[in-house]
Amino acid sequence: MDPRLPRWLLLVTGLLHWNGAMVQTTYTIDSVGLRLLPGSEVESGTNVTLRCEVTISQDTATEPTYHFHFTKNDQVISSMETREDWATYALHPARAADSASYGCHVSVKEKSKTSLVQSLTVTGLQKPILHLNKTIVYESEEVVARCSAPSEKGSLIFFFHQMFDTGGPQEVKRAMSNGNSLETLLVLRHIGDMHLYCDYELPLVGRSNHSNQVYVNVRGMYINPIMNVVPSTEVYEGELLEVVCRVVGRLEDVEVFLIKDRKILKRAPVSLNHRFRVQEGDSGELVCKAEWKTLQKETYKEITVRELISKPRLTVEPLELFEGDQLRIICSVSIYVPDRIQNNTLKYSIYKDHKEVHKGRVYNTLAKASKNGNYTCKVQAASSGRSFVKESKTVVVDAKVPVSKPSMRVVGGTLVLGKPFQIICQSDIGSLPIAYTLNMPKKLPEVKVIAAHGEVAIFNVTVTKTAELSNFLCQANNHQKIPAEYITAQQLLADTRIIEPVSKPILTSEPEVGDITERQDLTLICSVLRASAPVTFTWYSVDSQSTLFSKTTHKLRDSFVISDTGSQHNGGYYCSAFNLANITKSSEILTVAVKMAGWKKALIAVGCLLFFFALVLVLVCRKRLISMKRKRAPELSVKSAGTKIERLSLTQSEVTHMANATPSMMGKSVWSEHVSGSESENENAVSAAKSPELDYAEVQTKQADPSRPPVSKGTDTTYSEVRHSTQGVPEAAGSQASVEYAELNHDAETQSGGGNHNDHIVQVEPKDEVCEENCDMSKDPGGARATTGIAGAAE
Repeated sequence: MDPRLPRWLLLVTGLLHWNGAMVQTTYTIDSVGLRLLPGSEVESGTNVTLRCEVTISQDTATEPTYHFHFTKNDQVISSMETREDWATYALHPARAADSASYGCHVSVKEKSKTSLVQSLTVTGLQKPILHLNKTIVYESEEVVARCSAPSEKGSLIFFFHQMFDTGGPQEVKRAMSNGNSLETLLVLRHIGDMHLYCDYELPLVGRSNHSNQVYVNVRGMYINPIMNVVPSTEVYEGELLEVVCRVVGRLEDVEVFLIKDRKILKRAPVSLNHRFRVQEGDSGELVCKAEWKTLQKETYKEITVRELISKPRLTVEPLELFEGDQLRIICSVSIYVPDRIQNNTLKYSIYKDHKEVHKGRVYNTLAKASKNGNYTCKVQAASSGRSFVKESKTVVVDAKVPVSKPSMRVVGGTLVLGKPFQIICQSDIGSLPIAYTLNMPKKLPEVKVIAAHGEVAIFNVTVTKTAELSNFLCQANNHQKIPAEYITAQQLLADTRIIEPVSKPILTSEPEVGDITERQDLTLICSVLRASAPVTFTWYSVDSQSTLFSKTTHKLRDSFVISDTGSQHNGGYYCSAFNLANITKSSEILTVAVKMAGWKKALIAVGCLLFFFALVLVLVCRKRLISMKRKRAPELSVKSAGTKIERLSLTQSEVTHMANATPSMMGKSVWSEHVSGSESENENAVSAAKSPELDYAEVQTKQADPSRPPVSKGTDTTYSEVRHSTQGVPEAAGSQASVEYAELNHDAETQSGGGNHNDHIVQVEPKDEVCEENCDMSKDPGGARATTGIAGAAE
């Protein structure tokens, strides 16, 4: 195998190495310097060189490419590219215009650097050169002058001066040139010898020295014209006048002009004559002018033209002319020189729009549109065989048109009663000015005068009733002698939409508020007496502060139904109404109180009656029961003395319980327990034989039941009669419990064959006791005694 590498591989390797080397090249610009050679301040005309040098540092020996840019006052004036590390820019020669600040900018690939700015000052300006096309000229003759500074640069301002033997120099002209020379025309007006020179100025630099002086001889030009007026400068109108204007001498290219009021009457070379018949306006100044090139000379003459008659005056009668009136146009003049002009020699003609319409002094016709136009009159007069014509000023005849019948309309076509609106009164035909008058009821007439086209008569009006509009009247007038045209409000009413605001609404109900019962439908009716349709009605609830219903209708009333009324519908209601007048009004508040249904009332009445009957029945039964108990009271007996007596202690709660409960609810029955034995019998015998002492103990009673009648009046403290047994135990007497005990015990004993106890019945003398339950018991002393005795025997 060949140990040598292929050529293509060597080529690729070399390229890669070269590219790597290029990528890896590093450099930096060390400095950039600018030098001005031979120096920074030189005389004008010196050759100046700008040399820019650059130094760089790099990691290879490869020479880079440098891009040099020379600048003047920060503006690039030269660019170049080179592999040298320096470059130059030449100013050969340097002039004052080259004075500026210079710099150098160097770029090497993507890096760049700028030198310090160097200022160059070039002192001195080149002396200019003056040249004239001729040195002998006539006054006001033009001379071609050329001033130049061949070596200077930039835009120069040139000055031209003239200098006499006596006095200082005078500037003749100045002009600016884009180059270094200027050629212009100079007009020399002063007669005599003089010297001309020029100089120039370079902005921001200075003024140059004077140029060479050129001698010039200015000669006088004698072309003063002569003017003659024949026959005289004062003439009468109509006379022939001749004017002669000429220049003395034999000069070529001289022209003469006859001028009046800056109007050239005639022009001719050297000499002229002008003949014309003078008129009224020919008085004034005549000018005779001679002109040679730029030189002019003038001569003046004042002429006066006297009038024989005045300028015609045209008048129109009447002053205020309307179509249909008799039109009279009169042309008149005044004669100033009667001996020259006779009245019968005057001829009058009247013209309309430059066309003759009448021969004569007075023109009578009927005023109408076809007669309108611009009128003039002419008067032809003759004097000394010569005639002349005078014309009057123009008079415009424009016959006015009488006003037509006006129309009356409301602005917008809609009005709201009670609100301000506007009425327009207008005539379609009629010459201005037109006076419009609006007559209104209960008000003074209002007048509007329209004097300009496009204006209309607008009246501000307010009415509260439609009937008021029928009395409105509009008048239009533009002629004092012609009656005013007028129109009534009939058409106004027909063409206007009149909106009447709603009146105060009224809220009613069906049925009336006093007859509303439960489960019944309530209809709230909102109505207004006056309003323009459509009307929007809205119902409100005062209590809930909400809107119930709203409806728009073309009627003056509408309704809202509240179904199945109940107590929840009680409260205040009101309604409001508004229409296109955009005025909302509310009704008074209607208070609704729903009554109870009849069947409920009947049911309550029946219940009350049944309760009353039950109460009466209870009272009757109670009364009969008490009566029966009273009859049985004397027959009650006590147990035998041999029966064992048990002590019955009653607390306040037990007394209360006993008073309200049946005997079977007291736990142990105090009257059903019978103790047998000799001890009981003995104790009973002893108790019966002795006369027991009665003590009174204070017993706290339960608060009275409010459903029952009070037991007694006075103190709440009840005293019960207590009897002491032979054993010292207090015994209660006179209480309701004792009464019930005796009664029930008596009944029990009766039912059980209580004949065994009849031997032990003891009659007890009644004591003064407090009636706790029924005060009727005091009427039966026997029963009370029996009850008390039984209670004591039982204990």
